[in-house]
Amino acid sequence: MKLLEGQRVAILGEMSDRPLARFLASLGAEIGGPTEGASFVIDNLGLDRIEKTEIPPRAIHVSVTPFGSGGPRSGWRGGELVASAMGGALRVTGDPDYPPVKEAGDACTFHAEMVAAAGALAAHYARGTHGHGQHVDVSIQQVAFSRNINGVLVWQFDKRKLARAGGAIAYGKAKVRVIWKLADGWCFHSLMTGKLGAPANQALSDWMDEVGADNPLRGVDWQSYNRSTLPSETRVVWEGAIDRFFQSRTKQDIATEGRRRGTNACVVNEPGDVLNDRHLAARGFLDTPSGLPERFAIIRDGAQSGEKRENDGGSRPGPLSGVKVLDFAWALVGSITTKTLGDLGADVVKIESRSRPDMSRLDVQVSASKPGNFDDKPWFAHLNTSKRSVTLNLKDPASRELLEPLIEWADVVVENFSPGTMAKLGLDYDELSKRNPGIVMVSGSVFGQTGPLAQEWGVDGTGGALSGRTYLTGYPDHDPVIPGAVPYGDVIVPYVMAACASAALQRRRETGIGCHIDASMYEICVQQMRDFIASAQNGNRPERLGNSDPGVLHQDIYPALGEDRWVVISLFDDSDRKKLAAIAGNDIGAWTAIREDHEIAELLQREGIACGVVQDCEDLIERDPQISSRGALRTLDHAVLGPFGHVATPIQFSRDAFDPYRAPSMGEHSHEVAREICGLGPAEIARLENEGVFH
Repeated sequence: MKLLEGQRVAILGEMSDRPLARFLASLGAEIGGPTEGASFVIDNLGLDRIEKTEIPPRAIHVSVTPFGSGGPRSGWRGGELVASAMGGALRVTGDPDYPPVKEAGDACTFHAEMVAAAGALAAHYARGTHGHGQHVDVSIQQVAFSRNINGVLVWQFDKRKLARAGGAIAYGKAKVRVIWKLADGWCFHSLMTGKLGAPANQALSDWMDEVGADNPLRGVDWQSYNRSTLPSETRVVWEGAIDRFFQSRTKQDIATEGRRRGTNACVVNEPGDVLNDRHLAARGFLDTPSGLPERFAIIRDGAQSGEKRENDGGSRPGPLSGVKVLDFAWALVGSITTKTLGDLGADVVKIESRSRPDMSRLDVQVSASKPGNFDDKPWFAHLNTSKRSVTLNLKDPASRELLEPLIEWADVVVENFSPGTMAKLGLDYDELSKRNPGIVMVSGSVFGQTGPLAQEWGVDGTGGALSGRTYLTGYPDHDPVIPGAVPYGDVIVPYVMAACASAALQRRRETGIGCHIDASMYEICVQQMRDFIASAQNGNRPERLGNSDPGVLHQDIYPALGEDRWVVISLFDDSDRKKLAAIAGNDIGAWTAIREDHEIAELLQREGIACGVVQDCEDLIERDPQISSRGALRTLDHAVLGPFGHVATPIQFSRDAFDPYRAPSMGEHSHEVAREICGLGPAEIARLENEGVFH
């Protein structure tokens, strides 16, 4: 039985083949039919345009629009390019010496619809609690803004702005090159910080040595390397040597020898390469009638039913109030999944380790943070709201005194370790379900839990490179650039995981059946590239399109008054073209170049023309009335950094509004959880403390 079997989704507007509809269908929902009797109603119109449409009171009604329902700009027109510009994603995509360039495909829209899926299914679970439907509202602009956490925090703390970095990624204080020219194409490769990246970094250095390449990486202590604090002059020397080395290698070298050695380099695939990928074939990802991807995650049901566990209520507001989550996450995918669940009302207990801390506790991106302090990183604070932190040495058998009661307590377990790690710890799904048969376990990884690449190392850029996203982002006559220059796969996968978890919890409520959810970043990125994969399947070779879109009559980016200021304009039909010509004449760029960007957008939107400013984080945080009206930043009082605006989970619920709380200090709640959930007394807690179990 699929998670949404027996549920029907009514369509309003143009949503029938959009990602949200495909996602719900992948879980077993029927798509189509009238609104009457529908379990879900989805639209891309917004409440203002369908106020006369009757929605059943028990239906979950989901709207995904460029600016959201309500607010001063809810009526503004726009498609993908306008939402990307106004949300800040476009600002940081492209080469610094060229105009910004759109990510391949409808990236921001796809992201927003995965956010909407998480909202829809959290509301579905809430309906199982209180019996009522509600409206779930998602703004593509706000979702795009929520993704640029690095840009937000460097503006908040240092009043700096991230700039376009082409084939590099800007991490607060550092700009790290990640796209490299090969002899016959490109690859993605990044030197990663600390224990996370040490083996792969060393593997590259060893390879350079063995072929006799110039190697300034020789002898580096990779365990202590930190990409944020490496001197810029050293980085220039390192990157020059890496560049020369990669130009002497081929795509075949990277895919075979590079992978065998354990480097984290991967080929920048074209869409046609995806169709022939042996890993996807082994996982049956394209074994569908159309040969195109359908599933968003693999769901394996438990071998036995547990109790039909009713929600015993929770003290926090939100659609997931009363849900209990055990969090083993240590990187972005897991952290954002549990942030989403926690923000929406779940009680999240995050298991941490001082010997292998969460990645976002390490990077020194702003002046308020210092190396070695786990509790002063705003990046961690943004990504880990609404959680309690327990530090445990999982390799110590005594940790079971806490883990076993936590496993029995939990409704959901979330992890994003390399596949096989949880099994080594005796914490894989099969073992957990023996102790708690109805448990829902959610695993997020780059390649998924099975297949020939399951054990391979990867990061956000790996999914982008292998899926074709990177190859297709940029101008036709230039090299590809990093799509978005801010995380993408890392922020999409969590909403798929959270959505599946909510649907699984509601099904468990009805049947007692738990499950294991296997979410692969690579596969979800391929879902975003579905139209290009279809084109390649038909014998075409998709290439970079710059800012154009085959489905839009005309759209482009134009200069505005001031340094690096731009506007985007999308014309959907001849009526739009004629209106713009009457205002701007034949030379649109000359007309925009002498006018202020916000003035241009306001003027053209009043005339019904889709136009947006290519906004930066200052624009968004300090003066965007729509972002402000949606509460995109929630002010929380951080234990070390004090009060500042935290990026909110970008969903609005008409009934079950939620209220996040600040991220925890390392191990802040260890004794509290041991006492309140695990039932340990003061003497037992003191003994475990003395034995180093709370490590």
